[in-house]
Amino acid sequence: MKYDLITILGPTASGKTSLATRLAFELNGEIISADSRQVYRSMDIGTGKDLSEYIVDGVSIPYHLIDIVEPGYKYNLFEYQRDFLQAYNAIQQKGRQPILCGGTGLYIESILKGYKLVPVPENPSLRAELERYELLQLTEKLKTYKQLHNTTDVDTKKRAIRAIEIEEYYLEHEAEIPEFPKINSLVIGVDIERELRREKISKRLRSRLDEGMVDEVKNILASGVSPDDLIYYGLEYKYLTNYVIGKMTYDDMVSELEIAIHQFAKRQMTWFRGMERRGFTIHWIDATLPMETKIQKILSFL
Repeated sequence: MKYDLITILGPTASGKTSLATRLAFELNGEIISADSRQVYRSMDIGTGKDLSEYIVDGVSIPYHLIDIVEPGYKYNLFEYQRDFLQAYNAIQQKGRQPILCGGTGLYIESILKGYKLVPVPENPSLRAELERYELLQLTEKLKTYKQLHNTTDVDTKKRAIRAIEIEEYYLEHEAEIPEFPKINSLVIGVDIERELRREKISKRLRSRLDEGMVDEVKNILASGVSPDDLIYYGLEYKYLTNYVIGKMTYDDMVSELEIAIHQFAKRQMTWFRGMERRGFTIHWIDATLPMETKIQKILSFL
C-alpha cells in the first residue's frame, strides 16, 4: 500500500459509513470515526451511529472513537488528535488497514494536514467579553483568524465562544505547539446530488423520531446532563432539548431541525470543497453507484 490511511468523507446521509465498513471488510481494516458527536455515549439516535452498519456479511468491523466520553463533557480537537493517533498506531501494529470515516471536516483536516495543537484552558475574562455578542457576530469573528476553524459545527453561542477562545490561545502560544506526524492518505469523497441528499435527510429525520429520538434526549436530561450542556452539541440535541423543556412546539421543532440539518449538510460540502482549494486531492464517487462498483473504484486508486 502506498497510503498510510484511507479517508472516506461526505455530508450527512451520503452513505459514507456503509461504504467505509464494506471497504474495511475487503481490506481487513478498522474504522476510526471522524464525527464530533459520535464520541458521546447515550447520544445514539441523534448522532446517527447506526452501529448495525458495522456488521458486514456477518463480520463485525472494529471501530474506534465512538462512545468514548459521557454526554455533558466538552470533547475537543486536541483530544481527538491524541485519541486518533492511539487508535491509528494500534491498528497498524495489528497489521490491519486504518480507515478514517466521517463528516466533521475539521477533525479530518486536523489529521491529514497535521494541525499542531495543545490543550486550551478556559479564559473567563474573554468569555465574559464575548457573551455580549450574538451568534452571527461571533461566527464572523471566527472567520478573521488565520488558522481554520470548524464553522460547520458552530451553531450555538457556547461553541462559537469556545472556538474563539481556542484561536486566541493559539495566537499567543504558537511556539509551544508540538509537531503532529505526517500521514499519507487516499481521500475518497461520497458525492450525493443535492436533491437526493435533501430527500434522504428528511426521510431519515422522521425515521429517527419514530425510533425514539425524543426519549433519548429525555433520558440524557434525566441522567443529570443540563439542558444548556445538551443544547451545546447543536442540531438534534439543540432542537429536541428546546422541545422537551417546553421552549418549542413539536411541529416547530421538527420543521426548524429539518432546515438546520439541510444547512449543516451544505456547510459540510463547503468545507470539503475548501479542502480541495487548500491542496487536498479528493476522489469523488457517486453515492448512487452500486456498492461493488464503488469498492472497485476505490481499490483502483490503491
